[in-house]
Amino acid sequence: MQNPTYGVIMAGGIGSRFWPLSRNAKPKQFLDILGTGRTFIQQTFDRLTKLIPPENIVVVTSSSYKALVSEQLPLVPEGNILLEPLRRNTAPCIAYATYKLLTKVSDATVVVAPSDHLILNEAEFIRVIKQAMQLAESGKNLMTIGIKPSRPETGYGYIQVAKNGNGEQHSAAYRVKTFTEKPDLDMARLFVDSGEFFWNSGIFIWTLQTIRAAFEVYLPDVAKLFESGSSAYYTAAEEQHIGNAYAECKAISIDYGVMEKAENVHVICADFGWSDLGTWNSLYLQLEKDDKGNALQSDNVALDNVRECLVHAPAEKLVVLQDLDGYLVVDTNDVLLICRRDNENELKQLINNTLLSKGASKA
Repeated sequence: MQNPTYGVIMAGGIGSRFWPLSRNAKPKQFLDILGTGRTFIQQTFDRLTKLIPPENIVVVTSSSYKALVSEQLPLVPEGNILLEPLRRNTAPCIAYATYKLLTKVSDATVVVAPSDHLILNEAEFIRVIKQAMQLAESGKNLMTIGIKPSRPETGYGYIQVAKNGNGEQHSAAYRVKTFTEKPDLDMARLFVDSGEFFWNSGIFIWTLQTIRAAFEVYLPDVAKLFESGSSAYYTAAEEQHIGNAYAECKAISIDYGVMEKAENVHVICADFGWSDLGTWNSLYLQLEKDDKGNALQSDNVALDNVRECLVHAPAEKLVVLQDLDGYLVVDTNDVLLICRRDNENELKQLINNTLLSKGASKA
């Protein structure tokens, strides 16, 4: 590769589906939910530094989380922590990083990654990303990574591939036919059975010039907002410029705004133990389980006739459960959550309504 390499970590989400552990004040990406000794954002940084110099890692996050990023990622220069004053989805987030980096380098190969995903096979991840970086440079392609589905998952987006590409399936790049948002269960089953659909990992690889050109064609209003303040980047005027840009900018995802429309989008279909761990149920699927299918994130649990449950509780609290099948039990200092694992989507609305009615906060 001829270009310098940069990484962009998107870290502005609030992880609401992991409530009550994930809160506004400290969302999922800053937590060590798996008990590995490293938070999700730290694990993401660790992976990217296998490919990219630490000083070339950029983190785009909420202005509320600057201290958390600085504390957990001390090797990231302060000027590389980009603070969003408002949540505007992924396209403005990526545009901010793109146009700021363009004032520093004329071109670079960039890996854009969410901050809160699980990747079990790091060696395969690195191999796939290196391949994608080469294809992004050589063909001026907008690259993304599709994950071989292991089940008809309704919580993920899907990428449909054109099977007339070169190379073996799951290792070569294919032209993208369609992007589809989270389907219902029947549609997800059809997707998986077809063999043409892969989970959308939310990982992107491109050069600065290629994504800049795509913004100018498909999201010109967004491009104009962030390019107009090029003289402000890396100066004291940056905060005001970004505040103005986000106030005017529409909320839109990079998938919908660019990737679904562009002709030069290709996907590498991979299998490196990926999960976005977006819900407690997705965490349950990844955790080790006892002989009755229970995943226990506590050392102080007594169970009687309990099957296929996830239990998360403080170590100092004794949890006694009887006659439960397929439940989620999450105990924190101020909240006890008990629900069926398969009703987690419906639970989200109940939680929101309860918090609003009680005047409570997720913080």
